[in-house]
Amino acid sequence: MFFLDSFWAALRLLLEFDAELLHIVGVSLNVSFWSTAAACILGVPAGFLIGVGRFRAKQAVITFFNTMLALPTVVIGLLVYSLLSRRGVLGSLGWLYTQKAMIFGQIILITPIVIAFTIAAVGRIDDRYRRTALTLGASPWQVALVILREARFSIMAAIVAAFGRVISEIGISMMLGGNAKGFTRTMTTAMALEYDKGEFVLALGLGIVLLAISLAVNVLLGYAQGRTQR
Repeated sequence: MFFLDSFWAALRLLLEFDAELLHIVGVSLNVSFWSTAAACILGVPAGFLIGVGRFRAKQAVITFFNTMLALPTVVIGLLVYSLLSRRGVLGSLGWLYTQKAMIFGQIILITPIVIAFTIAAVGRIDDRYRRTALTLGASPWQVALVILREARFSIMAAIVAAFGRVISEIGISMMLGGNAKGFTRTMTTAMALEYDKGEFVLALGLGIVLLAISLAVNVLLGYAQGRTQR
């Protein structure tokens, strides 16, 4: 059977630690890690401030970030490409078709996810926590820490969701990275290329790795939540 033959061949690639496969996985993890880290640094504080803040345009801001969750990767790719191309505003950086360009585009993709999920996480916290902390003489920073502590599981889930979104995307990586072998080829772009070539073994092997990484991240999240709740 064609699928089973390809599946076993893909497993052999994994067990033999195929150099090309490992390099592609390494590029994907590197780009995904840094884009997720940057999105968290930007998104968690922004989401927290919006979530606890009380201002006139709050609902409009929340609606904007919720809408940004559906932003297509191709649109982001076009936008960032226009900025980083030679005639673009940031063309002098020379980032186009590098991992930096991919990270830049992916930050734009997943920062709204982190912000929107953090807003939702903070919004679900009972206001009595804040009032009790203030009654006990807590400073604004201490109140913020109390709220973040109560919302930590949902924020962790937001980070995992952002990582899952970014490691599985293909539009930004293809448009801004160029799918250059040894430099910007990620798991998803390599899978698409191998499919076009009619060679399914490497594509299937990368698919297995991608699913394994997603499973591992979610298992770690569940483990961390379980230990914390004990």
